Amino acid sequence: MTSLPGDSDSGGSTAEPRPVVCARCGATSEDPPLTWTFSVENGTRQYICDACARANLRAIEGRLDSAWW
Repeated sequence: MTSLPGDSDSGGSTAEPRPVVCARCGATSEDPPLTWTFSVENGTRQYICDACARANLRAIEGRLDSAWW
């Protein structure tokens, strides 16, 4: 049997799950809930909780830079 990259038996490293933090208010969650959103700014992924996303929906849809909202 041949092991594929990423198989648990192949000796590859598996990343420990890290909690995600809202870039706006600092709320945390073990896994990003489906209601959270994220953006990539300056090459960094930033998660935004559902409450902050709702409060800033128009700015997000208008693709305004997060510094503006």
